[in-house]
Amino acid sequence: MYTAAGQLQRNGWVEEYAPLVKRIAHHMMAKLPASVEVDDIVQAGMMGLLDAVNRYEDTQGAQFETYAAQRIRGAILDELRAADWLPRGVRKNMRRIEKAVHTLQQKLGRAPGEQELADELGMPLGEYQKMLQDARGHQLLYYEDLTDTGEDGFFERHSGHAHPSALDELLDENMRASLVGAIDDLPEREKLVMGLYYEQEMNLREIGEVLGVTESRVCQLHTQAIARLRAMLRDKA
Repeated sequence: MYTAAGQLQRNGWVEEYAPLVKRIAHHMMAKLPASVEVDDIVQAGMMGLLDAVNRYEDTQGAQFETYAAQRIRGAILDELRAADWLPRGVRKNMRRIEKAVHTLQQKLGRAPGEQELADELGMPLGEYQKMLQDARGHQLLYYEDLTDTGEDGFFERHSGHAHPSALDELLDENMRASLVGAIDDLPEREKLVMGLYYEQEMNLREIGEVLGVTESRVCQLHTQAIARLRAMLRDKA
């Protein structure tokens, strides 16, 4: 049972931590398909915040903000699980990009530029960049990477586990070492985007302000970096 003062304090948390919901939602947008609207993500996150307010107990040993952030992210992910994470056609296009990165990397002995990748794919640069934009939400690791047989099962072969889980894969020391090396081999601007997004937890708009480019351009650079990493990890498998 809450005292009147305690209930008033909890009601105040909703208003106080609403900006946290927006910050988490905008940060997660780079991992979500272009079809997802940020307002929908914010709404799901607010439901997570309300749930956190109702469930939080001081005895849990975590500060409320830390606990709320976990509940907010969980609510957003729960909301998205019922939807297609990335359309099949977009996933196919990204595999084409990964293959082009792999081919040119072997041929040139360096990271290929955007125009070179567009030429390899037989399309204008603008069309290639639109493909990157449409593929927002492309992930470094998919469940099928751990289960598919044939060429696309490269993460399974790389890990050395017969039947790795996603958690096993992320914790695997060889995988982590290869990922660190692959990130270090990214072009400088893409490496900076990855650092600002994953280490500094900046959203796409904030990264755009740092780089002096649009939010859409940051999205393209992020997607292209993910494609490069997947291609490089395939090479090292």
